[in-house]
Amino acid sequence: MSALWRNPPGQGADPGVLSPMTPALLDAVMVVERAAYAFPWTRGNFVDSLAAGHSAWTLHSEAGQLLGYFVAMAGVDEMHLLNITVAPHAQGRGHASQLFGALIALCRRCGALELWLEVRDSNVRARSIYAHLGFAQVGLRKGYYPAAHGRREDAVVMSLKLAGAGPADALD
Repeated sequence: MSALWRNPPGQGADPGVLSPMTPALLDAVMVVERAAYAFPWTRGNFVDSLAAGHSAWTLHSEAGQLLGYFVAMAGVDEMHLLNITVAPHAQGRGHASQLFGALIALCRRCGALELWLEVRDSNVRARSIYAHLGFAQVGLRKGYYPAAHGRREDAVVMSLKLAGAGPADALD
């Protein structure tokens, strides 16, 4: 399958190629997931997402190194981002923007008018990125995420209206 979206050389992130996530890639995905999060998704979460037919894409460098990935679930006129991750070693180089560009392009192709996500209340960096991309906070899910010492952490619910803007508009 051809790349979903490609970042042109010299345009932000190092050039990367998106391709569908497959079960064969899950070992590499799990290495990144465990390195990125204190409470990572399990392999079963990824297997179940693939089996359910969710949109799951990986971003690789030209040399084949896994830079990041996302998993999203289509709904009626909307898309719900379930997981988006940039490998810790590749953060700060525009790969999140590249992944979001691909995700927004996918939303458009699927006819989604809105993109939804949840993010940990404590994840200030991610929330800042989402706000920069045009997401607005629309709610709070109390005790949504597991946290240290058996506690729970709130999730901030955010959405991005997609009608009338192209993928490039959302990333400017």
